[in-house]
Amino acid sequence: MNMPKRIVIIGGHAAGCDAAAAARLTDREAEIIMLTNERYAGYSRCGLPFVIGGHIKSFQDLIVFPPSYFKMNRIDLRLEANVTNIDVKAKTVEVQYKDGRVERLQYDSLIIATGARAAVPPIKGREKRGIHVLRTIDDGEMIEQSIKDSKSAVVIGAGLIGLELGVALLERGLKTTIVELLPQVLPAMLDKDMADLVQRELEKKGLRIITGRSVDEIVGDDRVSGVSVAGENIPADMVVIATGVRGNVELAQKAGIELGETKLIKVNMRMETNIKDVYACGDCVESINLITKRPVVCQLGTTAVRQARVAGINAAGGYAIFPGVLGASVTRLFDMEIGAVGLTEAAAQRAGIEAVSMSLSGKTRAQYYPGAQPVRVKLIVEKETERIIGAQIIGGEGVAQRINAISFAILKEMSVRELARAETCYAPPVSETWDPMILAAQALLRKLK
Repeated sequence: MNMPKRIVIIGGHAAGCDAAAAARLTDREAEIIMLTNERYAGYSRCGLPFVIGGHIKSFQDLIVFPPSYFKMNRIDLRLEANVTNIDVKAKTVEVQYKDGRVERLQYDSLIIATGARAAVPPIKGREKRGIHVLRTIDDGEMIEQSIKDSKSAVVIGAGLIGLELGVALLERGLKTTIVELLPQVLPAMLDKDMADLVQRELEKKGLRIITGRSVDEIVGDDRVSGVSVAGENIPADMVVIATGVRGNVELAQKAGIELGETKLIKVNMRMETNIKDVYACGDCVESINLITKRPVVCQLGTTAVRQARVAGINAAGGYAIFPGVLGASVTRLFDMEIGAVGLTEAAAQRAGIEAVSMSLSGKTRAQYYPGAQPVRVKLIVEKETERIIGAQIIGGEGVAQRINAISFAILKEMSVRELARAETCYAPPVSETWDPMILAAQALLRKLK
């Protein structure tokens, strides 16, 4: 009788859990061991700012995969288990448990889903008390504690998490300032014209946003009392650093697993590394951009779970491929939804693509219908082929589904001419006769002519 295959998964969040689920569906008999160095597994990191903002009752509500899930699916989950070494020749991983015990685990297939950690730039004074990052439930609980004794806060970084956090702290009654080194908010997601629109709306709500400036120093004695920016001292009882994340690749690198040009783990379309039977997925892995065909860093939850499904199926002996990413993302800040997919104009330019764009404002329902919200659509096309390569949308509602629709269009290599002719639905309470996406496509066509 054949011994069941043993699959070891390092990491217990979005990527690790979805890889385990896919492996279990592929091979009902496999022995699946999942190792995480955290106290909790299977929770949504993306929900953390919304617990802090008071929209979700507690951090425990973010646990998507409860202990019963692992039991039911016969996944051997080991919490607070730190993997210290991978030996790809012997096919073993070395694990150190909370009680000091060290064990060598044999594997047939290994999935590395080590994720990423908060990146903290070398700001002077960053070791003071009252300075936080937001990556884990533990981080969230510490921020929650700090809010109780604080009247003012500074968030360093105006990416997605930075803005979501800034809004959350303002909603909790703290006087909040966001400082961003680059000349605009959401630099990876939006072009400056759209980013400025977001910034104006946030400032109207009372958020102070400083762009194009770096933090010189975090001031205070052993505890933070303020932040020095371009000669100005901004008072702060607490500081949150939200300057992005860095993939946890050290363990893989030490084992001889190849990194790509983005310094994340390099994988093929089956999510297999350069070492046979070793797969990787999630925030520690580089992806291929479907438009430029170049390696890219795409650390989104949606990317993690799609890669994980492919890694889990293949590690369990099945066959699946992951073609690449468009980087579709969306968020909600106060009552404003912001979404993007594909390339920004700036990213197209960096990739050597000649692009043409058009922005257009419309309404989400018939003008005369109560509750109609404004929406602004920006479309980006490759000049030569007229193919759609990107979109950015800001509005009061319906942004996610429009971004999804344009994601399908980019995936099918649709031209702006085809989008301009597309049929959309209409009823006064839910949509306009001409959807703003279609109007933007028609306006862009005229511009191209």
